[in-house]
Amino acid sequence: MTGTASRGVRFGAMTRNNDIWLVNNASSGSNDDTALAALEECFNEHGLRLCGRSVFPDEELPTPAVLDAAGVGCVAVFAGDGTINSLIARLEGWGGAVLVLAGGTMNLLYQRLHGDRSLEDVVSLVAGGAAQRRRPGVIRSELGDAYAGLLAGPGASWGRVREAMRDANVAELAAGTVEAINETLGGEMIACIEPGLGRREGYPLVMLTPHDSGIEVDGYYAESTGEYLEQTWALLKRNFREGPHDTLGVVRSLRLASTQGNPFGVLVDGEQADAPASVEFKLAACGVDLLATEADAR
Repeated sequence: MTGTASRGVRFGAMTRNNDIWLVNNASSGSNDDTALAALEECFNEHGLRLCGRSVFPDEELPTPAVLDAAGVGCVAVFAGDGTINSLIARLEGWGGAVLVLAGGTMNLLYQRLHGDRSLEDVVSLVAGGAAQRRRPGVIRSELGDAYAGLLAGPGASWGRVREAMRDANVAELAAGTVEAINETLGGEMIACIEPGLGRREGYPLVMLTPHDSGIEVDGYYAESTGEYLEQTWALLKRNFREGPHDTLGVVRSLRLASTQGNPFGVLVDGEQADAPASVEFKLAACGVDLLATEADAR
């Protein structure tokens, strides 16, 4: 099942007195006090009243029952993709809508929903009724749903390097980079089966990206020093997509399997998970409405 058709909505029609609940994560990439104060001021300037707030993970995420009792129809989440993932999963089946804002390191789901728009422009459009309620396509598996993207394979150890970069931990960054090199060049491979895509011997890293029409599949490799340096440069710019890779196609479902029959690592929206030797991934619809100011064209 793919995402539902978009529906326009006036903000005031989905909340009481334009009330909004804010979720943020103090450890996310853009969540310092100055940024939060600027966000609250932006809400005020556009007539949105902050009536509740949850600071994750120190506080529990709001439930549909809590939000309904407060008369709130919109939750804004100012955090990274991992926190956003947890919130959307928590609100599955809720009748309100989630406004994803760029408050993390990568902000991939924000880009999917809003393109290159600034946070201020997004808030203005939402408050003015120009946003659409969408249930975009997501990647579903026994590991949970991925709304921004999924990385699978020994190369997923690069996620630990990314976390060290986010925390500006130089020692962990150096150690993590060595570990990622060893795992990427010497670890077992991940193959795309059912359907068979790309190299039979597999790839050290497979990236799955959800779209409304299907799951985009890319296989990343590093067979030479030059290609490895390209991958390292892509990492330093915090963008795996610029590394050397094969574009394998767009599918509605596929199975990833370790070529040696062992469990492998996965990053689901940037959060680590352990997968069995073989996992099926399917396109599904998001379980709650997300507010979007730009349509997913693919």
